[in-house]
Amino acid sequence: MKEYLSDRINSMSTSATLAMAAKARELRNEGKDIIGLSLGEPDFNIPDFIKEAAKEAVDQNYSSYSPVDGYAELKQAIALKFKRDNALEYTPSQIVVSTGAKQSLANVAMVLINPGDEVILPAPYWVSYRDIVKLAGGIPVEVSTDISSDFKMTPEQLRSAITPKTKMIWYSSPCNPSGSVYSREELEGLAKVLRKHPGIFVVSDEIYEHINFRSEHASIAAIDGMYDRTITVNGVSKAFAMTGWRIGYIGAPEWIARACTKFQGQITSGANAIAQRATITALEAPVSRIQYMIDEFLKRRDLILELLSDIKGFRVNVPEGAFYVFPDISSYFGKELRGHPIANASDFALYLLEEANVATVTGDAFGNPNCIRISYAASEKEIREAIRRIAEVL
Repeated sequence: MKEYLSDRINSMSTSATLAMAAKARELRNEGKDIIGLSLGEPDFNIPDFIKEAAKEAVDQNYSSYSPVDGYAELKQAIALKFKRDNALEYTPSQIVVSTGAKQSLANVAMVLINPGDEVILPAPYWVSYRDIVKLAGGIPVEVSTDISSDFKMTPEQLRSAITPKTKMIWYSSPCNPSGSVYSREELEGLAKVLRKHPGIFVVSDEIYEHINFRSEHASIAAIDGMYDRTITVNGVSKAFAMTGWRIGYIGAPEWIARACTKFQGQITSGANAIAQRATITALEAPVSRIQYMIDEFLKRRDLILELLSDIKGFRVNVPEGAFYVFPDISSYFGKELRGHPIANASDFALYLLEEANVATVTGDAFGNPNCIRISYAASEKEIREAIRRIAEVL
């Protein structure tokens, strides 16, 4: 019945991360012992002080529709967070709260992109960027990077990718899937190019901001000349282990924020009331209250890098944030492993799932066909066993 579906949905890709997670669940239901290193979801429980805030909100009967763009108290807490952590001065009227950062991104795409507008995506990029841009009628323009540049786009690459049709650039830092982090100096280099093209807007996805093993996090909106053309996207899913609570937000020029509120008002209206109240408590707390999770992710990163270094054919950078490694496994292309021909990263990821019972994600979905993404948002025991299995089948 595919012919009855819209061209829009027929042309859309299925999220590779969700597809691999579904495949892993299917195999588990068949009795297989699958270790899932595919989803970008912290394995920690939500901190107790945030749970208590949610319970209090229930008792206070926050059960009615919330304002489309978020509770005033939450937007004020977000404004203070932006000032504290990012040196960004946003007023509540410049902030829109949505049902997860993914909706925030979709809102921005739908209010700024016209059919035929080009959007530069430094590759690797998060899996949904490409299809969100296409859904809005935009044309994704991929700029390839690799381990030699730590998976980061250079000013020269940006300059070469810009055309008269360029409308936006989307990037994440820390990056999903590579874990790479742009320094302030590197963002200054990109900003220098963009200042010559005032009609190009920037989406800065900072959802992994606090899971950052560098000394500081840099926001491009804080760089001279970039504030009025940058949409800063963030949320509480990753750093606060609140993935299921679905709260994301943007800080942006007020005219963009108003447009996003208008669009969201016709799609979902306001985000979950209880989750919003809990998020106020999360954002008002000092970052030190979640430092234990960040420290544990760093320990796991060092562990998985050590274990992968013993596997021949894996080339890995040292990710400075998020909770992923993105090894280049192209040395296996053209080979046959236990009767499985390996032509690309998708074949390789499927091989690991079927033979090692370890779920990863192909780099094709992130715009880099030579790599796979491995999440280390898992226990030390699971990481050790997963890498042992991978080494064994290779």
